[in-house]
Amino acid sequence: MKCATPDSWVEQASKPENLDVVLLDHLICELKAAQSAMFLIRKYAVDKDSGDALLAWLKPFEDFTYRKEGNWKELINHNSLSKSMLPKSGTPYGQELIEKMVLLIKEELHHFYQVLEIMEENGVAYKNITSSRYAKGLLTHVTNHEPDTLIDKLICGAYIEARSCERFAKLAPHVDKRLGDFYVSLLRSEARHYQDYLSLAEDIAGHDISERINFFGDVEAKLILEPDNDFKFHSGLPV
Repeated sequence: MKCATPDSWVEQASKPENLDVVLLDHLICELKAAQSAMFLIRKYAVDKDSGDALLAWLKPFEDFTYRKEGNWKELINHNSLSKSMLPKSGTPYGQELIEKMVLLIKEELHHFYQVLEIMEENGVAYKNITSSRYAKGLLTHVTNHEPDTLIDKLICGAYIEARSCERFAKLAPHVDKRLGDFYVSLLRSEARHYQDYLSLAEDIAGHDISERINFFGDVEAKLILEPDNDFKFHSGLPV
């Protein structure tokens, strides 16, 4: 990353009156991270049957989040994949993509459940909120021809995970011990997710992609440092 999170964001995020939006946006970010990884596997690595199994895996989480169906406490029983994922023939990177993204999905859905637990402890009711500009701001710059599209999406995924990791680390000392300990517990997996995305991008490209990584680094830093009147977990400079 090319910049640190501004202190003014940490100040806003640690205010008790902003706990609701921080937790709600964190919750949605965990699901979207799982969905993004699932999309990559379905589009680039597996056949229709395996893709359908992935959809079924995420469905209870999506039903709760988008349709307010089901009891969140039952989601802990749904974080498993119903079948083994086998790569499509002729996809040289398919197995590596499957292995890393399936692990990522499993961990993101576990974190999703953990956020719901903390929300209940703090009396934060689930409600729909709008997404921040951050992920869309990165993905807008993804090219539209393969395999560069996939490589760009993996680089964007790496930046999103790296920024999440950095923000959890910066915010942890400024919130209560329970929440701070939770954020610290996420650091290892978030860092590995960032590394997995980046190594996949480099392996699939088969050549130096530092110029593209640098390009998205500039885009990401601009999103973090520019004024932003929509306070969220990945928002920019608070207005």
